[in-house]
Amino acid sequence: MSYTKREVLEVIKMTEVEHFDVRTVTMGITLLDCADEDPKAAARKVYEKLTRYGASLPGTVSEVADSLGIRVANRRLAVTPVSLIATRPEPRSYVTIAKEIDRAAGEMGFDYVGGFSALVESGFTRADEALIAAIPETLTVTSRMCSSLNVGTTRVGLNMDAVLKTAALIKETAFMTRERGSIGCAKFVVFTNAVDNNPFIAGAFHGVGNPEVMINVGLSGPGVVLDAIRQRGPCDLRELSEVIKKASYKVTRVGEIVGREVAKRLGIPFGIVDISLAPTPELGDSVGEVLMAMGIERPGAPGTTAALALLTDAVKKGGTMATSAVGGLSGAFIPVSEDGAMISAAHEGILTLEKLEAMTAVCSVGLDMVAVPGDTPEDILAGFLADELSIGIINAKTTAVRVIPVHGKKAGEIVSFGGLLGDAPVQELKLFSPSGFVSRGGQVPPPITSLRN
Repeated sequence: MSYTKREVLEVIKMTEVEHFDVRTVTMGITLLDCADEDPKAAARKVYEKLTRYGASLPGTVSEVADSLGIRVANRRLAVTPVSLIATRPEPRSYVTIAKEIDRAAGEMGFDYVGGFSALVESGFTRADEALIAAIPETLTVTSRMCSSLNVGTTRVGLNMDAVLKTAALIKETAFMTRERGSIGCAKFVVFTNAVDNNPFIAGAFHGVGNPEVMINVGLSGPGVVLDAIRQRGPCDLRELSEVIKKASYKVTRVGEIVGREVAKRLGIPFGIVDISLAPTPELGDSVGEVLMAMGIERPGAPGTTAALALLTDAVKKGGTMATSAVGGLSGAFIPVSEDGAMISAAHEGILTLEKLEAMTAVCSVGLDMVAVPGDTPEDILAGFLADELSIGIINAKTTAVRVIPVHGKKAGEIVSFGGLLGDAPVQELKLFSPSGFVSRGGQVPPPITSLRN
């Protein structure tokens, strides 16, 4: 795949003017062969395997990026769900392994690692329970390690016992990292219908059906779409969709080239391009601004969900034509703290949690980087999680929640996480208890639409 002169000039413009970058090149590595009864032995095997396969990636990504004139924001690792590799089901075992993963990633120059994860949609093994118990400490004592749980699928329903455990571990993590704005919670996400080739943090993990090692790419690109819409000016909605599709095609084509070239130089398989629009707090690099350019006065106003639905669909259609394999989450992210227009609208009370929940029915993921008061009760947090996760179950789509009960903060205050994580207004949750429902526990049955055999 090669560029014409015109395409080269377009890429330069995207990079220099429209805030475009490849958000992440993520190497997925299986750790199944590192399982060991002795946690220290397992940790040693993990460290050796990660450094054997991963040491060349950060440098290779930089070389490819420099040769193409493209910015690559992050180099990341995704590993097999760690619940599968420590055969001694004790929380301490998993903390030991996580520390070695974190050390290896730091020494090699990776920004983040995903995969301190467990798949518990149908119930818990002893290993799953031990890993879940280890999550708060792990997110406190490591700097790059990220964690996720999958607690439901459209096929099997929603594990409410797992939702309750998740609410408890989020609260504990928030407390343990309270001196840093409860930032540990920013490294944890809970899913329904999680995908195993997602290159984005905090939910990345390397699925057991994937090859030994592979390269996946995640994109950015809201600024490219924003500029295209502004240049087109007034047009009807079908024409607007075409404008977005063409912009998405250009962005995805670059991601495909970067991913294939990195994989070729390393001699490992290329996996997928995740064509999600991933925003940053920087002006002009915002999904919220894209919605405003489409004609919505402020994110959260009536019509926001409809505009986001059009945007997400057009991004997927355009991106699919530009890559050999679309995967991951793919669509449009709406993380509150990472998007300048979303931050402003939430702070002013225009973008409420209820409106955000409605928007997640049509976007890529779900309620992302949402800050709530630190004293939010566990049962209300569990109900908040269950509401969002049920959207994914019923609609057969990936949904997720990355919520941060910021210790010591009240609704209306601001918490600053820095960097790409940005600033989050602490948003108010309705304090009416769902305890009588969520405390029943057990499994919410799958919807009738799950019967597809």
